[in-house]
Amino acid sequence: MQIKLLLLSFLSYSAGLMAENTYTNPVVDYSLPDPSVIKGDDGYYYLYATEDIRNLPIHRSKDLVNWELVGTAFTDETRPDFEPKGGLWAPDINKIGDKYVLYYSMSVWGGEWTCGIGCAVADTPAGKFKDCGMMFRSNGINVQNSIDPFYIEDGGKKYLFWGSFHGIYGIELSDDGLKVKEGAKPVQVAGDAYEGTYIHKRDGYYYLFASIGRCCEGIKSTYTTVVGRSDKLFGPYLDKQGRSMSDNHHEILIQKNESFVGTGHNSEIVTDKAGDDWMFYHAVKVSDPDGRVLMLDKIVWEEDWPSVKTNSPSLESEKPVL
Repeated sequence: MQIKLLLLSFLSYSAGLMAENTYTNPVVDYSLPDPSVIKGDDGYYYLYATEDIRNLPIHRSKDLVNWELVGTAFTDETRPDFEPKGGLWAPDINKIGDKYVLYYSMSVWGGEWTCGIGCAVADTPAGKFKDCGMMFRSNGINVQNSIDPFYIEDGGKKYLFWGSFHGIYGIELSDDGLKVKEGAKPVQVAGDAYEGTYIHKRDGYYYLFASIGRCCEGIKSTYTTVVGRSDKLFGPYLDKQGRSMSDNHHEILIQKNESFVGTGHNSEIVTDKAGDDWMFYHAVKVSDPDGRVLMLDKIVWEEDWPSVKTNSPSLESEKPVL
């Protein structure tokens, strides 16, 4: 009897450890589309998302799994207004100098020539953010559907990449990152199958992550996360067979499974203390397809290519080590 009790106690303890060391998707079970994440100086990770919560929600977490809403980037009085009836979509958060700079899209659905990209600044990642206004609009820069900004620094210069199903483009920015550099022109780096750009530099390669398919049709959403790589920031970005993303060739990273569809618009990669890489993205839950919930999965590198286990969302996984 004593041995049996000890065994039951051990199994109970082991189950508790397993529960403490694992998480289940989604990590946030309400709509947080198009995530962008950064680690603040206070040790918290801060995550921003398209404003299904008005004025662009900000969440924070210590472990990348348990998130709390801490506010919004703007208020009704301070929100950007260059597209008066527009929504704030697909934020991209960065620290430039001693300021947190938030790039955002502003658009009405279907307004592909009047939408544009702006930026805002704050002293802390929790905001509030002070809007710096519009950087450019589709009809001014001559790039249709100018949304989904992504900022990167490379070779001592600052760049912004963006675009949605009419080509992915990049352009050099001013030294403070708040404006397009005077005289700079957009350069196309990928074809018209993509939106939701994110570029990650690793071991001499640039990896262009993007999304294909339909983002926002609930259970019928076909969003899929894809990737290509290059040895130069402005490409050409190629798949494993050497075919170009300019011709809409790519590798599939995350696609639907029986539990989740519409798997797309990934965040920046976060590296934990164990050296493992993690990525957020959104998906539609098949059992309750209301909104686009927040997902987290580990990125594994094999022969200098990123992959996710089963190429689809995990249901339960070990937590990041933080």
